[in-house]
Amino acid sequence: LNRLLADPTVGTLIVEHRDRLARMNMGLVESALKAQGRRIIVVDDTEPDDDLVRDMTEVLTSFCARLYGRRAARHRAEKALEAMRDERV
Repeated sequence: LNRLLADPTVGTLIVEHRDRLARMNMGLVESALKAQGRRIIVVDDTEPDDDLVRDMTEVLTSFCARLYGRRAARHRAEKALEAMRDERV
């Protein structure tokens, strides 16, 4: 995503669902791209009309991503430590 956003030759980003591009602050991403003459096309733009429901969904998604990210980081650290121990022997 960072490479796509940084590449000025990419004029249009196409995503299936809005939350696949940005979990939160999608409006900011859209505004920044629009200021550069770029745009985002969302294929399935169905989302809850209620702002509270949308906000809660975004917050829960963010918490889940953070939790899974921590697990992955812990597993990578454990594997690195295991590899160091195996190398010493």
